[in-house]
Amino acid sequence: MKKKNLNFWEIWNLSFGFLGIQMGFALQNANASRILQIFGADVHELSWFWIVAPLTGLIVQPIVGHYSDRTWTKLGRRRPYFLTGAILASLGLIFMPNADMFTAFMPALWVGAGTLMIMDASFNIAMEPFRALVADVLPSDQRTLGFSVQTILIGIGAVFGSWLPYVLTNWFGIANTAEPGTVPLSLMLSFIIGAIVLIVSILITVFTTKEYSPEEMDLINGFEEKEETEEEASLMNIFTDFKNMPLTMRQLSWVQFFSWFGLFGMWVFTTPAIAHHVYGLSLDDAHSSTYQNAGDWVGILFGVYNAVSAVYAFFLPAIAKKVGRKKTHAFSLIIGGIGLISMYFAPNENWLILSMLGIGIAWASILAMPYAILAGSIPPRKMGVYMGIFNFFIVIPQIINALIGGPMVKYLYGGNPIYALVVSGVSFLIAAALVSKVDDVDDTVAPIK
Repeated sequence: MKKKNLNFWEIWNLSFGFLGIQMGFALQNANASRILQIFGADVHELSWFWIVAPLTGLIVQPIVGHYSDRTWTKLGRRRPYFLTGAILASLGLIFMPNADMFTAFMPALWVGAGTLMIMDASFNIAMEPFRALVADVLPSDQRTLGFSVQTILIGIGAVFGSWLPYVLTNWFGIANTAEPGTVPLSLMLSFIIGAIVLIVSILITVFTTKEYSPEEMDLINGFEEKEETEEEASLMNIFTDFKNMPLTMRQLSWVQFFSWFGLFGMWVFTTPAIAHHVYGLSLDDAHSSTYQNAGDWVGILFGVYNAVSAVYAFFLPAIAKKVGRKKTHAFSLIIGGIGLISMYFAPNENWLILSMLGIGIAWASILAMPYAILAGSIPPRKMGVYMGIFNFFIVIPQIINALIGGPMVKYLYGGNPIYALVVSGVSFLIAAALVSKVDDVDDTVAPIK
Protein backbone atom coordinates (compact mmCIF):
# COMPACT_ATOMS: atom_id res chain seq x y z
CA MET A 1 0.00 0.00 0.00
CA LYS A 2 1.25 3.48 -0.88
CA LYS A 3 0.23 6.93 0.24
CA LYS A 4 -1.89 8.58 -2.38
CA ASN A 5 -0.89 11.86 -3.95
CA LEU A 6 -3.18 14.72 -2.95
CA ASN A 7 -4.25 17.55 -5.20
CA PHE A 8 -3.39 21.13 -4.34
CA TRP A 9 -6.65 21.94 -2.57
CA GLU A 10 -6.49 18.78 -0.46
CA ILE A 11 -2.99 19.83 0.63
CA TRP A 12 -4.36 23.35 1.22
CA ASN A 13 -7.11 22.06 3.54
CA LEU A 14 -4.61 19.75 5.24
CA SER A 15 -2.72 22.77 6.56
CA PHE A 16 -5.47 25.41 6.59
CA GLY A 17 -5.59 25.48 10.40
CA PHE A 18 -2.08 26.92 10.34
CA LEU A 19 -3.57 30.16 8.97
CA GLY A 20 -5.41 30.71 12.24
CA ILE A 21 -2.53 29.49 14.40
CA GLN A 22 -0.16 31.91 12.72
CA MET A 23 -2.61 34.79 12.87
CA GLY A 24 -2.69 34.37 16.64
CA PHE A 25 1.07 33.83 16.76
CA ALA A 26 1.65 37.01 14.73
CA LEU A 27 -0.56 39.03 17.06
CA GLN A 28 1.50 37.72 19.95
CA ASN A 29 4.88 38.35 18.27
CA ALA A 30 4.10 41.88 17.10
CA ASN A 31 2.29 43.09 20.21
CA ALA A 32 3.23 41.10 23.32
CA SER A 33 6.24 43.30 24.11
CA ARG A 34 4.13 46.44 23.68
CA ILE A 35 1.39 45.04 25.93
CA LEU A 36 3.90 44.04 28.61
CA GLN A 37 5.43 47.53 28.46
CA ILE A 38 1.94 49.02 28.91
CA PHE A 39 1.56 46.86 32.01
CA GLY A 40 4.87 48.18 33.38
CA ALA A 41 7.73 46.03 32.03
CA ASP A 42 11.11 47.70 31.35
CA VAL A 43 12.79 47.07 27.99
CA HIS A 44 15.67 45.07 29.46
CA GLU A 45 13.13 42.85 31.27
CA LEU A 46 11.11 41.95 28.16
CA SER A 47 13.15 38.90 27.18
CA TRP A 48 12.71 37.50 30.70
CA PHE A 49 8.93 37.64 30.38
CA TRP A 50 9.17 35.96 26.99
CA ILE A 51 11.18 33.08 28.43
CA VAL A 52 8.04 31.31 29.65
CA ALA A 53 6.96 30.80 26.04
CA PRO A 54 9.88 28.70 24.76
CA LEU A 55 10.24 27.01 28.15
CA THR A 56 6.72 25.63 27.92
CA GLY A 57 7.43 24.57 24.34
CA LEU A 58 10.50 22.66 25.50
CA ILE A 59 8.32 20.63 27.86
CA VAL A 60 5.10 20.38 25.87
CA GLN A 61 6.24 19.57 22.33
CA PRO A 62 7.93 16.17 22.83
CA ILE A 63 5.18 15.02 25.20
CA VAL A 64 2.49 15.93 22.69
CA GLY A 65 4.51 14.27 19.93
CA HIS A 66 4.99 11.11 21.98
CA TYR A 67 1.32 10.70 22.78
CA SER A 68 0.08 11.76 19.35
CA ASP A 69 2.13 8.90 17.87
CA ARG A 70 0.14 6.54 20.10
CA THR A 71 -3.31 8.14 19.87
CA TRP A 72 -6.19 7.01 17.72
CA THR A 73 -9.68 8.45 18.24
CA LYS A 74 -12.73 9.22 16.14
CA LEU A 75 -10.94 12.45 15.22
CA GLY A 76 -7.78 10.60 14.28
CA ARG A 77 -4.22 10.77 15.60
CA ARG A 78 -3.07 14.38 15.30
CA ARG A 79 -6.36 16.30 15.08
CA PRO A 80 -7.38 16.00 18.77
CA TYR A 81 -4.16 17.73 19.79
CA PHE A 82 -4.23 20.73 17.50
CA LEU A 83 -7.96 21.23 18.18
CA THR A 84 -7.27 21.29 21.94
CA GLY A 85 -4.32 23.62 21.43
CA ALA A 86 -6.42 25.98 19.32
CA ILE A 87 -9.12 26.26 21.99
CA LEU A 88 -6.59 27.04 24.73
CA ALA A 89 -4.68 29.51 22.53
CA SER A 90 -7.92 31.32 21.72
CA LEU A 91 -8.60 31.79 25.42
CA GLY A 92 -5.09 33.18 25.87
CA LEU A 93 -5.62 35.64 23.01
CA ILE A 94 -8.77 36.92 24.66
CA PHE A 95 -7.33 37.26 28.15
CA MET A 96 -3.86 38.71 27.48
CA PRO A 97 -4.88 42.27 26.48
CA ASN A 98 -7.50 42.18 29.23
CA ALA A 99 -5.06 41.21 31.97
CA ASP A 100 -5.83 44.43 33.89
CA MET A 101 -9.28 42.96 34.68
CA PHE A 102 -7.58 40.62 37.14
CA THR A 103 -5.62 43.18 39.17
CA ALA A 104 -7.70 42.31 42.23
CA PHE A 105 -5.82 39.01 42.29
CA MET A 106 -2.33 39.94 41.04
CA PRO A 107 -0.55 42.69 39.06
CA ALA A 108 -1.61 42.98 35.42
CA LEU A 109 2.01 42.48 34.32
CA TRP A 110 2.11 39.03 35.87
CA VAL A 111 -1.30 38.11 34.49
CA GLY A 112 -0.10 39.23 31.05
CA ALA A 113 3.06 37.15 31.37
CA GLY A 114 0.97 34.17 32.49
CA THR A 115 -1.37 34.39 29.53
CA LEU A 116 1.66 34.71 27.24
CA MET A 117 2.84 31.39 28.65
CA ILE A 118 -0.59 29.78 28.14
CA MET A 119 -0.80 31.09 24.59
CA ASP A 120 2.61 29.85 23.56
CA ALA A 121 2.14 26.46 25.22
CA SER A 122 -1.15 26.14 23.34
CA PHE A 123 0.40 27.18 20.03
CA ASN A 124 3.02 24.50 20.65
CA ILE A 125 0.33 21.89 21.31
CA ALA A 126 -1.24 22.81 17.97
CA MET A 127 1.82 23.33 15.77
CA GLU A 128 3.87 20.14 15.92
CA PRO A 129 0.95 17.73 15.36
CA PHE A 130 0.33 19.81 12.21
CA ARG A 131 3.95 19.26 11.13
CA ALA A 132 3.62 15.53 11.82
CA LEU A 133 0.26 15.42 10.01
CA VAL A 134 1.84 16.67 6.78
CA ALA A 135 4.60 14.05 7.06
CA ASP A 136 2.02 11.35 7.90
CA VAL A 137 -0.36 12.04 5.04
CA LEU A 138 1.87 13.10 2.13
CA PRO A 139 4.25 10.84 0.17
CA SER A 140 7.91 11.84 0.13
CA ASP A 141 7.76 13.56 -3.26
CA GLN A 142 4.98 15.90 -2.06
CA ARG A 143 6.48 16.87 1.30
CA THR A 144 8.35 19.93 0.07
CA LEU A 145 5.11 21.11 -1.55
CA GLY A 146 3.18 20.28 1.63
CA PHE A 147 5.46 22.27 3.91
CA SER A 148 5.60 25.09 1.35
CA VAL A 149 1.80 25.31 1.26
CA GLN A 150 1.88 25.33 5.04
CA THR A 151 4.32 28.24 4.84
CA ILE A 152 1.99 30.08 2.42
CA LEU A 153 -0.88 29.74 4.87
CA ILE A 154 1.37 30.77 7.74
CA GLY A 155 2.29 33.88 5.76
CA ILE A 156 -1.32 34.78 4.96
CA GLY A 157 -2.40 34.33 8.59
CA ALA A 158 0.55 36.30 9.86
CA VAL A 159 -0.17 39.20 7.48
CA PHE A 160 -3.74 39.45 8.77
CA GLY A 161 -2.59 39.20 12.39
CA SER A 162 0.26 41.68 12.02
CA TRP A 163 -1.74 44.32 10.13
CA LEU A 164 -4.99 44.05 12.06
CA PRO A 165 -4.25 46.65 14.81
CA TYR A 166 -3.05 49.17 12.21
CA VAL A 167 -6.11 48.55 10.02
CA LEU A 168 -8.56 48.92 12.90
CA THR A 169 -6.98 52.23 13.88
CA ASN A 170 -6.32 53.80 10.49
CA TRP A 171 -9.24 52.44 8.47
CA PHE A 172 -11.95 52.23 11.10
CA GLY A 173 -10.85 54.93 13.54
CA ILE A 174 -10.58 52.65 16.58
CA ALA A 175 -8.31 54.19 19.21
CA ASN A 176 -4.76 52.87 19.62
CA THR A 177 -4.20 54.78 22.87
CA ALA A 178 -5.72 54.34 26.30
CA GLU A 179 -5.25 55.27 29.92
CA PRO A 180 -1.87 54.28 31.43
CA GLY A 181 -1.88 50.59 32.31
CA THR A 182 -4.72 49.81 29.89
CA VAL A 183 -4.37 48.17 26.47
CA PRO A 184 -5.89 50.20 23.58
CA LEU A 185 -9.21 49.04 22.17
CA SER A 186 -7.67 48.36 18.73
CA LEU A 187 -5.36 45.74 20.28
CA MET A 188 -8.15 44.16 22.34
CA LEU A 189 -10.38 43.75 19.29
CA SER A 190 -7.48 42.42 17.22
CA PHE A 191 -6.82 39.65 19.71
CA ILE A 192 -10.52 38.71 19.91
CA ILE A 193 -10.79 38.54 16.11
CA GLY A 194 -7.62 36.43 16.05
CA ALA A 195 -9.16 33.98 18.52
CA ILE A 196 -12.27 33.54 16.34
CA VAL A 197 -10.27 33.00 13.14
CA LEU A 198 -8.05 30.48 14.92
CA ILE A 199 -10.96 28.27 15.95
CA VAL A 200 -12.71 28.44 12.57
CA SER A 201 -9.58 27.61 10.54
CA ILE A 202 -8.70 24.64 12.76
CA LEU A 203 -12.21 23.25 12.36
CA ILE A 204 -11.85 23.43 8.55
CA THR A 205 -8.81 21.14 8.72
CA VAL A 206 -10.47 18.84 11.26
CA PHE A 207 -13.54 18.29 9.07
CA THR A 208 -11.85 18.11 5.64
CA THR A 209 -8.76 15.98 6.32
CA LYS A 210 -8.58 12.21 6.62
CA GLU A 211 -5.69 10.59 8.47
CA TYR A 212 -4.34 7.12 7.77
CA SER A 213 -5.28 4.66 10.50
CA PRO A 214 -2.50 2.82 12.41
CA GLU A 215 -3.23 -0.32 10.36
CA GLU A 216 -2.96 1.58 7.08
CA MET A 217 0.30 3.17 8.21
CA ASP A 218 1.70 -0.31 8.93
CA LEU A 219 0.80 -1.47 5.43
CA ILE A 220 2.29 1.69 3.91
CA ASN A 221 5.52 1.27 5.85
CA GLY A 222 5.74 -2.44 5.05
CA PHE A 223 5.88 -3.98 8.50
CA GLU A 224 3.57 -5.74 10.89
CA GLU A 225 2.48 -3.96 14.05
CA LYS A 226 4.59 -5.25 16.91
CA GLU A 227 3.42 -5.40 20.46
CA GLU A 228 5.13 -2.66 22.44
CA THR A 229 6.46 -3.41 25.88
CA GLU A 230 5.77 -1.05 28.77
CA GLU A 231 9.33 0.19 28.50
CA GLU A 232 9.01 0.93 24.78
CA ALA A 233 5.72 2.76 25.25
CA SER A 234 6.93 4.76 28.23
CA LEU A 235 7.02 8.55 28.10
CA MET A 236 10.58 8.27 29.42
CA ASN A 237 11.47 6.70 26.08
CA ILE A 238 11.65 10.28 24.78
CA PHE A 239 15.12 10.51 26.31
CA THR A 240 16.18 7.37 24.44
CA ASP A 241 14.76 8.78 21.23
CA PHE A 242 16.67 12.01 21.86
CA LYS A 243 19.91 10.06 22.33
CA ASN A 244 19.28 8.04 19.16
CA MET A 245 18.10 10.87 16.92
CA PRO A 246 19.07 10.57 13.24
CA LEU A 247 22.33 12.17 12.09
CA THR A 248 20.47 14.59 9.81
CA MET A 249 18.49 15.81 12.80
CA ARG A 250 21.67 16.42 14.81
CA GLN A 251 23.15 18.42 11.96
CA LEU A 252 19.99 20.44 11.48
CA SER A 253 19.88 21.21 15.20
CA TRP A 254 22.71 23.74 14.85
CA VAL A 255 21.07 25.39 11.86
CA GLN A 256 17.85 25.67 13.85
CA PHE A 257 19.67 26.97 16.92
CA PHE A 258 21.12 30.03 15.21
CA SER A 259 18.02 30.62 13.08
CA TRP A 260 15.70 30.77 16.08
CA PHE A 261 18.15 32.66 18.28
CA GLY A 262 17.95 35.39 15.65
CA LEU A 263 14.17 35.20 15.29
CA PHE A 264 13.58 35.51 19.02
CA GLY A 265 15.73 38.63 19.24
CA MET A 266 13.79 40.15 16.36
CA TRP A 267 10.38 39.41 17.87
CA VAL A 268 11.24 40.72 21.32
CA PHE A 269 13.19 43.86 20.47
CA THR A 270 11.88 45.19 17.12
CA THR A 271 9.24 47.49 18.62
CA PRO A 272 11.52 49.21 21.16
CA ALA A 273 14.42 49.19 18.66
CA ILE A 274 12.43 50.99 15.96
CA ALA A 275 10.74 53.35 18.42
CA HIS A 276 14.15 54.36 19.80
CA HIS A 277 16.50 54.10 16.80
CA VAL A 278 14.19 55.24 13.99
CA TYR A 279 11.49 57.34 15.68
CA GLY A 280 13.91 58.81 18.26
CA LEU A 281 11.60 58.06 21.20
CA SER A 282 12.47 57.37 24.80
CA LEU A 283 12.07 53.74 25.79
CA ASP A 284 10.15 54.91 28.89
CA ASP A 285 7.44 56.50 26.74
CA ALA A 286 5.40 53.37 25.92
CA HIS A 287 2.05 55.10 26.64
CA SER A 288 2.46 57.95 24.13
CA SER A 289 0.51 58.02 20.87
CA THR A 290 3.77 58.21 18.88
CA TYR A 291 5.09 55.08 20.57
CA GLN A 292 1.81 53.29 19.81
CA ASN A 293 2.11 54.45 16.19
CA ALA A 294 5.60 52.94 16.11
CA GLY A 295 4.15 49.73 17.50
CA ASP A 296 1.45 49.71 14.81
CA TRP A 297 4.13 50.26 12.15
CA VAL A 298 6.03 47.25 13.48
CA GLY A 299 2.85 45.27 12.90
CA ILE A 300 2.81 46.48 9.29
CA LEU A 301 6.48 45.52 8.88
CA PHE A 302 5.89 42.07 10.36
CA GLY A 303 2.98 41.71 7.98
CA VAL A 304 5.27 42.61 5.07
CA TYR A 305 7.83 39.93 5.89
CA ASN A 306 5.06 37.38 6.33
CA ALA A 307 3.50 38.41 3.00
CA VAL A 308 6.88 38.02 1.33
CA SER A 309 7.25 34.59 2.95
CA ALA A 310 3.86 33.51 1.59
CA VAL A 311 4.83 34.54 -1.96
CA TYR A 312 8.35 33.09 -1.75
CA ALA A 313 6.95 29.81 -0.43
CA PHE A 314 5.18 29.32 -3.78
CA PHE A 315 8.61 29.17 -5.44
CA LEU A 316 10.41 27.08 -2.81
CA PRO A 317 9.50 23.66 -4.30
CA ALA A 318 10.74 24.69 -7.77
CA ILE A 319 13.92 26.29 -6.40
CA ALA A 320 14.65 23.29 -4.18
CA LYS A 321 14.07 20.90 -7.09
CA LYS A 322 16.52 22.89 -9.21
CA VAL A 323 19.39 23.52 -6.77
CA GLY A 324 18.59 21.30 -3.76
CA ARG A 325 16.99 21.99 -0.42
CA LYS A 326 20.27 22.84 1.33
CA LYS A 327 21.39 25.50 -1.14
CA THR A 328 17.88 26.93 -1.12
CA HIS A 329 17.88 27.20 2.68
CA ALA A 330 21.42 28.61 2.90
CA PHE A 331 20.70 31.30 0.29
CA SER A 332 17.47 32.26 2.04
CA LEU A 333 19.15 32.61 5.44
CA ILE A 334 21.89 34.81 3.97
CA ILE A 335 19.30 37.16 2.48
CA GLY A 336 17.47 37.25 5.82
CA GLY A 337 20.64 38.00 7.74
CA ILE A 338 21.42 40.93 5.47
CA GLY A 339 17.85 42.16 5.93
CA LEU A 340 18.12 42.19 9.72
CA ILE A 341 21.50 43.92 9.75
CA SER A 342 20.24 46.55 7.29
CA MET A 343 17.67 47.76 9.84
CA TYR A 344 20.50 49.56 11.63
CA PHE A 345 21.17 51.67 8.53
CA ALA A 346 17.57 52.55 7.63
CA PRO A 347 17.22 56.38 7.38
CA ASN A 348 13.49 56.29 8.18
CA GLU A 349 10.68 53.87 8.94
CA ASN A 350 9.72 53.38 5.27
CA TRP A 351 13.14 52.01 4.37
CA LEU A 352 12.55 49.20 6.84
CA ILE A 353 10.19 47.64 4.29
CA LEU A 354 13.27 46.67 2.26
CA SER A 355 14.71 44.94 5.31
CA MET A 356 11.49 42.97 5.67
CA LEU A 357 11.83 41.61 2.13
CA GLY A 358 14.98 39.75 3.12
CA ILE A 359 13.57 38.62 6.45
CA GLY A 360 10.47 37.25 4.70
CA ILE A 361 12.60 35.12 2.38
CA ALA A 362 14.44 33.63 5.35
CA TRP A 363 11.22 33.10 7.33
CA ALA A 364 9.61 31.13 4.49
CA SER A 365 12.60 28.84 4.25
CA ILE A 366 12.89 28.38 8.03
CA LEU A 367 9.28 27.24 8.15
CA ALA A 368 9.61 24.75 5.29
CA MET A 369 13.09 23.54 4.38
CA PRO A 370 14.29 22.09 7.73
CA TYR A 371 11.09 20.04 8.05
CA ALA A 372 11.23 18.85 4.45
CA ILE A 373 14.85 17.74 5.01
CA LEU A 374 14.08 16.20 8.40
CA ALA A 375 10.98 14.20 7.41
CA GLY A 376 12.94 11.86 5.13
CA SER A 377 15.30 10.85 7.94
CA ILE A 378 12.73 10.04 10.64
CA PRO A 379 11.29 6.55 11.28
CA PRO A 380 7.57 6.77 10.33
CA ARG A 381 6.43 5.33 13.67
CA LYS A 382 8.19 8.11 15.55
CA MET A 383 7.24 11.05 13.32
CA GLY A 384 5.35 12.84 16.11
CA VAL A 385 7.90 12.42 18.88
CA TYR A 386 10.84 13.37 16.65
CA MET A 387 9.01 16.44 15.37
CA GLY A 388 8.47 17.30 19.05
CA ILE A 389 12.11 16.66 19.95
CA PHE A 390 13.15 18.77 16.95
CA ASN A 391 11.37 21.62 18.69
CA PHE A 392 14.12 21.51 21.34
CA PHE A 393 16.36 23.23 18.82
CA ILE A 394 13.76 25.94 18.35
CA VAL A 395 13.03 26.67 22.01
CA ILE A 396 16.51 26.22 23.56
CA PRO A 397 18.02 29.14 21.56
CA GLN A 398 15.01 31.25 22.49
CA ILE A 399 15.49 30.43 26.17
CA ILE A 400 19.17 31.36 25.95
CA ASN A 401 18.33 34.61 24.17
CA ALA A 402 15.63 35.31 26.74
CA LEU A 403 18.16 34.95 29.56
CA ILE A 404 20.97 37.01 28.04
CA GLY A 405 19.17 39.28 25.59
CA GLY A 406 17.88 41.82 28.10
CA PRO A 407 21.18 42.16 30.04
CA MET A 408 23.05 42.48 26.74
CA VAL A 409 20.79 45.36 25.69
CA LYS A 410 21.24 47.06 29.05
CA TYR A 411 24.96 46.55 29.67
CA LEU A 412 26.57 45.68 26.32
CA TYR A 413 24.50 47.78 23.89
CA GLY A 414 24.14 50.82 26.16
CA GLY A 415 20.37 50.45 26.32
CA ASN A 416 19.97 50.58 22.53
CA PRO A 417 18.00 47.49 21.37
CA ILE A 418 18.80 48.03 17.67
CA TYR A 419 22.03 46.10 18.25
CA ALA A 420 19.99 43.07 19.27
CA LEU A 421 18.59 43.06 15.72
CA VAL A 422 22.10 43.27 14.24
CA VAL A 423 23.15 40.26 16.33
CA SER A 424 20.07 38.43 15.07
CA GLY A 425 21.24 39.06 11.51
CA VAL A 426 24.70 37.69 12.27
CA SER A 427 23.04 34.64 13.80
CA PHE A 428 21.20 34.00 10.51
CA LEU A 429 24.48 34.15 8.60
CA ILE A 430 26.03 31.56 10.94
CA ALA A 431 23.01 29.31 10.40
CA ALA A 432 23.46 29.63 6.63
CA ALA A 433 27.08 28.51 6.89
CA LEU A 434 26.08 25.45 8.93
CA VAL A 435 23.56 24.24 6.34
CA SER A 436 26.43 22.86 4.24
CA LYS A 437 27.13 20.30 7.00
CA VAL A 438 23.64 18.75 6.79
CA ASP A 439 23.15 15.35 5.12
CA ASP A 440 19.81 15.52 3.25
CA VAL A 441 19.20 11.81 2.73
CA ASP A 442 15.92 12.36 0.86
CA ASP A 443 17.01 15.00 -1.65
CA THR A 444 17.26 14.24 -5.34
CA VAL A 445 19.81 16.97 -6.01
CA ALA A 446 23.49 16.42 -5.38
CA PRO A 447 24.51 17.75 -1.95
CA ILE A 448 26.68 20.82 -1.38
CA LYS A 449 30.36 19.89 -1.49
